[in-house]
Amino acid sequence: MPPSLASAAPDPTPTRQDEANSVSDRSLAVLDFVTQAEAPPGLMDIAAALNLPKATASRLCSHLEARQWLLRHEGDRSFSPGPKLLSLAVRALQADPRQALRHELLSQLVARLGETCNLTVLDGTRVRYLDRVETHWPLRIQLEAGSMVPIHATASGKLFLAHMPAARRAAILDSVELTACTANTLTTPEALAQECARIVREGHSCDREEFMRGMIAVAVPVRDAKGQCRATLAVHAPEARMPLAQALEGLPHLKETAQRMAGLLF
Repeated sequence: MPPSLASAAPDPTPTRQDEANSVSDRSLAVLDFVTQAEAPPGLMDIAAALNLPKATASRLCSHLEARQWLLRHEGDRSFSPGPKLLSLAVRALQADPRQALRHELLSQLVARLGETCNLTVLDGTRVRYLDRVETHWPLRIQLEAGSMVPIHATASGKLFLAHMPAARRAAILDSVELTACTANTLTTPEALAQECARIVREGHSCDREEFMRGMIAVAVPVRDAKGQCRATLAVHAPEARMPLAQALEGLPHLKETAQRMAGLLF
């Protein structure tokens, strides 16, 4: 006897697995939206964009914040990628098969400028070298890919600060110790705010012996399809061998390589 329509119909009651999958899908949708937003979104922005009830969006965001996938800003209660999400992004880039092509571009830039160049990404409140190619000169600072440097005392770090929303920048500067690495390091939020305004205006960032005495650097943004600064490209050198004015002459090469690098990152 053929089964009745009632017995053949699927059970409409959601299983625990269905509910788990739904929560996972929604959590991933929240992370995807936050990482693509032009400015840190608030709870209502997330709920509206994903067509979620406010209570559901609140539970998801609180869950992701507790596990460091999201960071909630105290001032306006907006959200940005948390430390765990940023670290995952860095590891994904390092495992990207296009890494060899990016390394070749970096090597070509070093050959043009004659000094060490690196590609960096933001990792939480610090800057991580995603890749680095050293100059052939014996006098140099040896730092490996994967090394972390402070956000407030480096050309790349200040570039990231300059291109992030003011609320996020304030939250980061409030959470990190603005240590004086050298006598030239900017160690107050006010001084860094002025520096960030200059960086946005000029389109590049400089390290004027702020991280290491005797070392200078120039950095430019590597932008995604939306024009957001997602990585930086920088040249480093001893000031005695390449004064800052000479390093700035290499800006056209830095910017050209940054544009090509973007196609291998995003």
